Order: sequence, then structure tokens, then C-alpha cells
Amino acid sequence: MRCPFCGSLDTQVKDSRPAEENVSIRRRRYCSACGGRFTTYERVQLRDLVVVKSNNRRENFDRDKLERSIRIALQKRPVEPERIEKLVTGIVRRLESLGESDIQSKVIGEIAMESLSRIDPVAYVRFASVYKNFQAADDFDKFVSELRPKENPAESKS
Repeated sequence: MRCPFCGSLDTQVKDSRPAEENVSIRRRRYCSACGGRFTTYERVQLRDLVVVKSNNRRENFDRDKLERSIRIALQKRPVEPERIEKLVTGIVRRLESLGESDIQSKVIGEIAMESLSRIDPVAYVRFASVYKNFQAADDFDKFVSELRPKENPAESKS
């Protein structure tokens, strides 16, 4: 493993332990060249996924990119970091279990939105605003109005 501080390949594992409820391994590393200490995580990857964009461009799936977008949507929301990690891991597992190596970006966005809707409605709307490319306040209004429960006509006549 290359040292992120000096680039040396002479790093040593000082400590390993299970992380994320035993779905990854956390390794504390030490660089003998510069004395730097850093942490790496090792996860199981069931298959190499390729994202097919709406313009048919293809790129390798990047878990970190997905995690960044989820974290941005959840910024300043009362959701613990461990829950975010579980959410991202769950999304990745669902994608891997689809049985396909090529996955449409739309599918990833829909799964991420569905997952966010279950844990935080504000993050769900934030993510949707980027994913669905909202251009005006009316786009937000229309989207949020679809989230509100429909009023029962019998209840409104009180």
C-alpha cells in the first residue's frame, strides 16, 4: 500500500480489526519512510460494476462517488455516520445483486432515492433535486407536493 503522505511503498500494517459489522477490515498502517500513520479499509467486492450514463458513456462504478453524494444530501441532518455507511453498503449490495455488470445510472439514482426516503425526507428531496436536475422553485414544489399525503375529501369538510 502506497503511503498517502510521501508515496513510499514501504508501509506496514500495525493493527487489523473488523469494521462495519464485519463487512470490512480496518487496517492501521505505518510508513517507515516518513513515519506517517493512516487507515485503510478492505471490503468484499462481488463483481466489477460499470455505470452506463444517460448519454451511453460508460465508467467504472465508484463507491466513493456514491458515498459523497449521499453524505452531501445528508449534510447537517441528524443521521449518524455509521448509518450512512450502512446505507451506502446496502445500496452497493443491491446493485451487485442485480446480476448485471452494466448498470444504468438511472437505476443507481432510483435505488439511492428509495434508500434515502426511508431515513430522511429532507435528504431525499436534496438528492432528488440534483438527480432530477431541478431548474426552478416550481420543480421543488411539484416534487414535494407529490410527497404529501393526499387529503381525504370527507376529512376536509369539518
